[in-house]
Amino acid sequence: MTTTLVIRLSSLGDVAITIPVLYSVANRYPDDRFILLTKSAWQSLFIEKPSNLTVFPVYTKDKHKGITGIIRLLRELSPLIKTKKIKVADLHGVIRSYLIDFYYRLKTKQIALIEKGRGEKKKLVGQKNKIKHPLKTTSERYREVFEKIGYDSAISFTGLFAEKPVNERLRIGIAPFAKHEGKTYPLDKMEEVVCRLNKLPDIEIVFFGSKEESRFLESWNEKYPNSQSVAGKMSLPEELLLMNQIDLMISMDSANMHLASLVNTPVISIWGATHPYAGFYGFNQNESNIIQTDLPCRPCSIYGNKPCKRGDYACLKAIVPETIIDKICQI
Repeated sequence: MTTTLVIRLSSLGDVAITIPVLYSVANRYPDDRFILLTKSAWQSLFIEKPSNLTVFPVYTKDKHKGITGIIRLLRELSPLIKTKKIKVADLHGVIRSYLIDFYYRLKTKQIALIEKGRGEKKKLVGQKNKIKHPLKTTSERYREVFEKIGYDSAISFTGLFAEKPVNERLRIGIAPFAKHEGKTYPLDKMEEVVCRLNKLPDIEIVFFGSKEESRFLESWNEKYPNSQSVAGKMSLPEELLLMNQIDLMISMDSANMHLASLVNTPVISIWGATHPYAGFYGFNQNESNIIQTDLPCRPCSIYGNKPCKRGDYACLKAIVPETIIDKICQI
């Protein structure tokens, strides 16, 4: 039996993208064992997983922090990796994963690292001589890693849940926040969308967000009677189950786009400083549901974490609420 160590520690969206690839490979090779190292907070994301897949939680801010923490992690992994046939699929490519790779190089030559395409991405976001064309998706980059160590990585994943319920009322999820300002649609404009939807018959609005965002979303919940907020109230598996029960998600370029994609919920995604060309679009989503503004400076950032060079975030502010409403009606 071969044991394959898979490394993808963070972030939530990037970890979520591993599921279609990892589940497909694990199901295709039932006689092999797969151990995924990921941040402890994301362990519960892996529901309905193949029986030969073990998710090993890594506590990067606690017992697995720093060099001593990595040594402790390797010791804890040792009882799980007793076979002589070992493979390593590094889907992360950071210093912590490099150190783990280095340790296992003493035991195997079958180690593959993700090619992040940094040079291509730099040209995509450059303000001079910008080369604007679609790059490989993150899923494709993950698949390449498994192919390098001898696995057929063709995607057979169809969703975390076998069925989607049929709702009497149209249920629309809205996840208005993102980690960075360059990816967040102005909240006053998003509230206009909420206000318009709230006036339509037979529609229920569900707000998704973190515990920190819950107070703001509760204010919307109180203001608009056809809405409810689940921000900070649910575990990841519970959120995934609820996302499976809604008909449509409106999201930024954020983790919620990827979570909804795992349960086959259509997503209207709103993009600002970032761009789908960078390869972070939701799994199996319809590209016609992307909403974005065509500006010569876009994209200016891969992750949306850089300040707007224009100073006005026109890429987001130029999107009018009517555009989002029209797209909802089309779907």
